[in-house]
Amino acid sequence: MSIVSTSPEDVLESEETPLVPLVSDGFRRYALVLLLAVYTVNFLDRQIVSILAEPIKRDLKLSDTQLGLLTGLAFAIFYTVLGLPIARLAERKNRVTIIGVSLALWSGFTVVCGLASNFAQLLLARIGVGVGEAGCTPTAHSLISDYVPKSQRASALAFFSIGTPLGSLLGSSLGGVMADTFGWRAAFLMAGLPGLVLTVIVFLTLREPRKQLSEVVRARIAETQKTEGSFSATLTYLARKKTFWMVAFGAATLAFIGYGNGAFVYSFYLRNHPQEVAELAGHFGLKSVGFLGLVLGILGGVMGVISSWLGGVLADRAGARDIRAYMTVPAVAALVSPVFAIFGYLQPTAIGTMLVMILPGLLGSLWFGPVYASGQSLVPPHMRATAASILLFIINLVGLGAGPLIVGVLSDLFASDMGLGEAEGVRWAIICTSCCTLIAAALFWTARKTIKEDLVS
Repeated sequence: MSIVSTSPEDVLESEETPLVPLVSDGFRRYALVLLLAVYTVNFLDRQIVSILAEPIKRDLKLSDTQLGLLTGLAFAIFYTVLGLPIARLAERKNRVTIIGVSLALWSGFTVVCGLASNFAQLLLARIGVGVGEAGCTPTAHSLISDYVPKSQRASALAFFSIGTPLGSLLGSSLGGVMADTFGWRAAFLMAGLPGLVLTVIVFLTLREPRKQLSEVVRARIAETQKTEGSFSATLTYLARKKTFWMVAFGAATLAFIGYGNGAFVYSFYLRNHPQEVAELAGHFGLKSVGFLGLVLGILGGVMGVISSWLGGVLADRAGARDIRAYMTVPAVAALVSPVFAIFGYLQPTAIGTMLVMILPGLLGSLWFGPVYASGQSLVPPHMRATAASILLFIINLVGLGAGPLIVGVLSDLFASDMGLGEAEGVRWAIICTSCCTLIAAALFWTARKTIKEDLVS
């Protein structure tokens, strides 16, 4: 691996270079693609339970509230809480090792999910997946921010974030087909195997760029870590950054909607349009779950990839002229999205809903690049992994932890207490939460007013 020559002063102080010397263009591209593959598997294993929700519910006789716990809270609590101490390790230790161990752990527990015979066992296995995945995203964000200069950070992190829709696409499409063909247990088994293979590739080929630093530079960074890089110091530093908190809770609100509705969107189609879905599936020689997994996975995945990439490119290009564009992009997207969502879920046919929901799909991931790049740029380099973990702690605790659970509770409430039935119950639960994007729009617009003065790196 070739390294571009820079002085220690350039390494530590230049705004246009990462914390460490730049790796070669070839290795940077390879590393970004490999990390994208890791993050894709991350989301595949995290989200596959959504497409398997109805078969699991029938087999294990679960309620929507229990499904919400499995798809959200059980995973999110350990994922978010453990993310903080692991991020502290990532500030000082080998980030490649952390990512590799985490990958092996969550992939193994995904396989174990397929062996569960009751709710408690599946709950514990999902907790294990959350424990493993806690070491991935903050560590990868820190690593990527060291690989690329500031001017390319939003695009690089947006490229990494494409793993979200790609993983969801694969989890939905492959998971649905596997469930229809071999059962939901086999789907978990097949979902876990790619991560175990990737673990070997990560350990053999990915490199920790800090190793390229001179002893002098490493000593200076270590000293900075001791005096200024503690968790309490990072938290104190962020406490003065109003932009960070507006961005964090704006993104958390969007994650609340995305995770919550995503956990029940398959149930929406299977309960509201069972005959239409079965007929459409039959035309392709598929069953309902497999058909929905393929169609919704492809639609959501393709729109999500375009949205993630577009958000990063728009933010970097517009941000070069006015840095406030990093907040304008997600604010505008969040403002217009609920109009299409409400109209879509009230369509009388499954096809109608799918077609209308393409538009919110194009808007749904625009925030990834701008938000994650802002989170890395609001702190100095030695606080990046910890800042990323705090940002993700808020996003995932609110979004992943509360989203599926609240939608499940609302669905049960509308279905039983209000007498709407299971089909209308899940429809109105999804519509109600979709309107929360207006809160996110207001938070991003507030952050737009202070981002100029708060950016530091």
